[in-house]
Amino acid sequence: MASHGLILALGLLVGLSTAAHAEPLDEPLKPLPAVPNLDPKRVQLGQRLFNDPRLSVNNTLSCASCHRLDKGGADDKAFSLGFDGKPVEVNTPTVFNASLNFHQFWDGRVDTLEEQVHMVVISPTEMGSTWETVVKRIADDPDYAKAFSNAYPDGVNEPNIRNALADYERTLLTPNSRFDQYLLGNTDILTPREKFGYQRFKEYGCIACHQGVNIGGNMFQKFGVMGDYITDRGTPTRADEGRFNVTGDEADRQVFKVPSLRNVARTAPYFHSGSAPTLERAVEVMFKYQLGREPLKNDTELIVEFLKTLTGEWEGKPL
Repeated sequence: MASHGLILALGLLVGLSTAAHAEPLDEPLKPLPAVPNLDPKRVQLGQRLFNDPRLSVNNTLSCASCHRLDKGGADDKAFSLGFDGKPVEVNTPTVFNASLNFHQFWDGRVDTLEEQVHMVVISPTEMGSTWETVVKRIADDPDYAKAFSNAYPDGVNEPNIRNALADYERTLLTPNSRFDQYLLGNTDILTPREKFGYQRFKEYGCIACHQGVNIGGNMFQKFGVMGDYITDRGTPTRADEGRFNVTGDEADRQVFKVPSLRNVARTAPYFHSGSAPTLERAVEVMFKYQLGREPLKNDTELIVEFLKTLTGEWEGKPL
């Protein structure tokens, strides 16, 4: 009996050791990188600015008003409200992991987070301000002036405000999702249904667009490859023209940046128009209008179960 118990114990230890040293999986999707090691003085300044309504013309709206970190870094409304209390044109995309996207905004009109900050501050429908106004307000605050002098040799100015905000946003990564742990070799962390959902996600071709480390955010795609979703949805708007509004190229009409699927279970409603209230509905729309396919029984449900494993952690806690 004693030897039998010893054998069991040794087997358990071997199993634990094997699990602890499991090799990362060879999958087309990869785990999120570590949070970058940036100047903490600048990051702290960026965090303060992110929550400061003085960036808006009438002191009513901060970045955090629309990019709600308790709502997956997005908003729970189809359209956030601008400084004037009126809805903006498109659904607020999440700020989490935005630094990993190849362009910013749904229409991809800028390349960097610094440019994204600039466009939001001066937007007539979002913050409605000017940099002259913002710089003066920040420079006139003694605490800000001192903090900027400690973080930047040239103190408070527009480029430094934009850089501090962008550096803070670069720290807003959400690692350690259950799916990332799975990719790193902990294959027991997903249920059989979640694993099968991932398999179906690949087999149906969702991964053709939702790819890369951010599971999206690295390419443009027409919304409605296999059908006209916008016409079927009704009440088309200027924003529905997508990248066409940036380039004027007919080929870019109704083309948008493919959104990241990380934390997607926390960022309803979905699409640039906020027109899909649930994740299930969003997957159904993708099947019909992007893939032109009728899913087999339960496959939508299985893919949704997989997508829920993409919820990561922020400040050590699940979103």
